Amino acid sequence: MPSHFHNHDIEIKLKDKRKLSAFLEALVHEHLEGIKKISLNYIFCSDQHLLGINQQFLQHDTFTDIITFDLSESEHEMIGEIYISVDRIKENASIFKADINHELHRVIFHGCLHLCGFGDKKSSDKIEMTAQEDTCLANYFTQ
Repeated sequence: MPSHFHNHDIEIKLKDKRKLSAFLEALVHEHLEGIKKISLNYIFCSDQHLLGINQQFLQHDTFTDIITFDLSESEHEMIGEIYISVDRIKENASIFKADINHELHRVIFHGCLHLCGFGDKKSSDKIEMTAQEDTCLANYFTQ
């Protein structure tokens, strides 16, 4: 499996890990050519743990739902660590009146899309990122 899913200091049950891993692998190959090795490590954690990472590595003193690190050493591999705050996922699902499982998968896809080169700093990039996430959700949950 090219994707691995870990609980750090919080427990979340993720169903169909093999299906999700295969979907993420296909997503990478859809957006990037020549990738021979894929290793994505998703770490589900608390707000406090992700805040510490945000402060230490990005010098941001704010809560966030996801931080993605690209650890690839060549253009032919995609190696990433994706930290996801389960606390933020739950809160965002409540705020946006979204299904928590869909919100979790949206953020999982968001991290992979970042590694594929999609950004979200500019408003036009955010629109494209959201469209890509929506496509991923539709395709994943209709398989």
